[in-house]
Amino acid sequence: MSSLRQLTSSLLMATGLLFLAACGGGDNARVTLKLTDAPGDTFEKAVVTISKVYLKGDVDGEEGKGDVVLLSEPVTTDLLTLANDAADLVKDAEVPPGRYKELRFVITGGYIQVKQDGGSRIFATSPSYEGLPEGAQVDGDLQMPSAASSGLKVKFDKDADVTITSDDDQKVILVDFDVAQSFGKEAGNSGKWVMRPVIKGADLQFSGNVEVTLQLQDGLGFPVPGTAQLSGFSAVLVNADGSRETLPFTATTSAVFVADFKYLLPGTYQVDVVAPEGVSFTTDLARPAAATVGSGAEAHVDFTLTSIGF
Repeated sequence: MSSLRQLTSSLLMATGLLFLAACGGGDNARVTLKLTDAPGDTFEKAVVTISKVYLKGDVDGEEGKGDVVLLSEPVTTDLLTLANDAADLVKDAEVPPGRYKELRFVITGGYIQVKQDGGSRIFATSPSYEGLPEGAQVDGDLQMPSAASSGLKVKFDKDADVTITSDDDQKVILVDFDVAQSFGKEAGNSGKWVMRPVIKGADLQFSGNVEVTLQLQDGLGFPVPGTAQLSGFSAVLVNADGSRETLPFTATTSAVFVADFKYLLPGTYQVDVVAPEGVSFTTDLARPAAATVGSGAEAHVDFTLTSIGF
């Protein structure tokens, strides 16, 4: 079974042959599908097997015949490795011009690993699920209602259709799988988990990012030299659903540190700063600060430390 990072020539060959056979290749556009994970820090692993991905809509001149398969080779990936990143799930697939309303993901298995009862527990769709690590002990069930039959619907940003024309040299679609919002414990004491996916899609040209900077106020230094530096601080991004992502600050100059949250769908996010353990601080901005990401735009939140204590 392929991993996401092994989808290279074999996947390109499979998708290329599929569309050349089905559509002739003449006026088709090329579509790349990128998979990312929305902010989240609750789970240790969230592994799924994606067995099929297809677009639904209307191919030009063939209304109602818009099902176009983008992926038919099973791919297994840990969604948590995709936070603040985007990996190619499908690359350069040929798609006939038309208007497409949604993507469908057929997921045929998976498991999550969570911290629970002072330890680490695994919940899987089956004790024999092929994506499980060798020798893994399955502690409970993970249910995925209808995921393996009709597939999971991925609506595009603001319910807008994606139009693909023969003039498109490349169309890139970003699929944002919100792990933190997609898995939850079943009510009661059954010990089961259920996947009710929160997945959103958008043209990659409409995704954005939030750049967070951190610097010291002029004349301010660390009370105990060498005990903490700005590189020990982290930025926290929270989306509208409450999912969180944490990134460490890295130096760009001797005085300014940056954390860049990438591949974000348009919307409003909350941004905060976290200090190393035992360090207290204040900033010039009220925390958390709001950041609004527009289509294809970069939002900036600039924090200046105004006091530091231990």
